[in-house]
Amino acid sequence: MKASTGPPIELRGVHRWFGPTHAVNNVSFRVEPGEVFGYIGPNGAGKTTSMRILSTLDEPSAGDALVDGFSVIDDPDRVRARLGFMPDYFGTYQNVNVWEYLDFFARAYGLHAEERRRAIQYTMDFTGLDDLARKPIDGLSKGMKQRLCLGRTMIHDPSVMVLDEPAAGLDPRARIELREMISRLADLGKAVLISSHILTELAEICDRVAIIEHGELIAVGTVDEISGHAEEAIRVRVRVADPGGERGAESARAWLVAHQHVEQPAVTKEGITFTLLCEHDQREASLAGLLAELVGAGFAVTEFTSRGKSLEDVFLHVTKGRIQ
Repeated sequence: MKASTGPPIELRGVHRWFGPTHAVNNVSFRVEPGEVFGYIGPNGAGKTTSMRILSTLDEPSAGDALVDGFSVIDDPDRVRARLGFMPDYFGTYQNVNVWEYLDFFARAYGLHAEERRRAIQYTMDFTGLDDLARKPIDGLSKGMKQRLCLGRTMIHDPSVMVLDEPAAGLDPRARIELREMISRLADLGKAVLISSHILTELAEICDRVAIIEHGELIAVGTVDEISGHAEEAIRVRVRVADPGGERGAESARAWLVAHQHVEQPAVTKEGITFTLLCEHDQREASLAGLLAELVGAGFAVTEFTSRGKSLEDVFLHVTKGRIQ
């Protein structure tokens, strides 16, 4: 295999038209080795189209996409040898078991004899499918089918993996296990591009994200970089005991209303919730200071929890809900 001549994934001004619809509009980004890169956007935003272009299943109308420096237009065969694509839909096949399925894809990628056997065994070990080698794949659970689909994606040891909605329809345990496998792939140095509607999952495993809407890339970076560093809105929940009947939840809410850095305090069944505004690099100091002020004001604080901007918060902030 010819040596890499560039980053694992690079999109350069990619456009894709379908008649009058501009499905992908000047999208550019790159993914480094060992990086898990989240690709998020509303339905119809252009995620799957640009991932199909990267995987040589479609061609750009303009621009280029490169894998290890090789163009999907000029060197599609070299791209396919270096890339594994996991689609959002897993097809089942009658009278084919797990081993035979992986064997078929290993042969399709040109693996021979002992090399093919080792690749299949390694893939089944990695995905935890060892005990299911002879099980017909149309009898597998959704979680096991996703493991098998991931296995066929990695059977030829690609340097780049493109995963389109891999956690769709999985139960919580299966999602956790899939997330762990993706993290292990990144630890092996593979560049992983992953799209998902489950933003909490992406936030836990992605090093960076790109947000696309209406075919246009509107933000790229870490959650902190996208949300900005000037001021952070932290969601806080507080519970207070009221042994004397004078310093309870309503009293604490009234005290918080007067605090210059607190917004929208409200009493709920879970406690008092509010937003604390602070400088990005002063998060811990601001939280500690507010807690000390509450205790100093005589409130018996029994619980004090906080949450900064999540990936969902950032997504809702930068997108406008437009559809193609």
